[in-house]
Order: sequence, then structure tokens, then C-alpha cells
Amino acid sequence: MAKLEYEIAQLIREYQAKTGQLLTIGSVESATGGKIGDKITNVSGSSDYYKGSIVAYSNEIKASVVGVKRKTLKAHGAVSSETAIEMAAGGRKLLNVDICISDTGIAGPTGATPDKPIGLFYIGLSTSDTTLNRKHDFKDSRERNKQSAAEAALNLLKEYLQTRLNEANVKTS
Repeated sequence: MAKLEYEIAQLIREYQAKTGQLLTIGSVESATGGKIGDKITNVSGSSDYYKGSIVAYSNEIKASVVGVKRKTLKAHGAVSSETAIEMAAGGRKLLNVDICISDTGIAGPTGATPDKPIGLFYIGLSTSDTTLNRKHDFKDSRERNKQSAAEAALNLLKEYLQTRLNEANVKTS
């Protein structure tokens, strides 16, 4: 099986060939610390569609740079579906991209609370007309949790791109 980042590149190229539109991507990362962007940029030519990443590790950067509402952080915490969604939506606007993916989580080995265990991650995705989020519970080392979260984000992006391509195929057949 091909690596996710290559599958994503292929889906973007297929969509462009079918519709004439090149979808652009950005990411806002917290607990993964840049791993999503690192994976995407492993593909030669990714600069055509990948515009950049913001690593918003602290709540202050999530709020002041990315645009996560302080009331969201206070009510739901940094590690929540609400925060992941606002990170993706804010990043989409800030980076001026069609699709933005985000992650927030507790990589470990510290930082857990009774309601939020080590390995809890939320992945967000935002487009102009779609918002998706997924909750994941990884149970591994800090590094492995971060890798798993980056892969989960790429999987969500891949699923979204497959849906867009399928819709484009239906419209043109």
C-alpha cells in the first residue's frame, strides 16, 4: 500500500484532471508539532497544493494567531473536538487554502486528566462548506502517539478527497 501522503497527492492530481481545479491544503498542528506538514512535504511537487502549516502548540497561539475562541478553550479545553474544528477553520482562512486539517491532543507521558487520558487526540478538517472531526484514543509512547495522530489526520484528508473525487466523477458522467 502506498504511503498516505502519496495517495493524497494522487487524489489531488486526479481531482484537478477531472475538474480543472487544484485543491490547496494547509494544516494547523498542536500535539503533532509539525509532523503532518512534514509528511505531506515528503512528496515531490507538494508545493503545488500544500501552502503551509501553523504549529499552534500553546493556547495563546491557538487563540491569538489561529483564531480559536477563548471561550471555546475555557469551556472545552485545548484538547476537544470544538478546538480542533476552530483550529482547522481558522487555519483555512489564515493560510487561504481550500482544505485545512488540524490536530490537538495529549501525546504523553504527562498532561492527562481524569476526563482526558494520554493518547486522546482530536482531528479537524475544514472547507468552505464542510467541517469534519474525529476523536482518537492512542495508547502508546509519546512519539508513537504523535505519529499515529499525524497518520489519522492524513487519513481524514484522504477520505475527504476521495469523496470530492467521487462527487466530481458523478457530475461528469
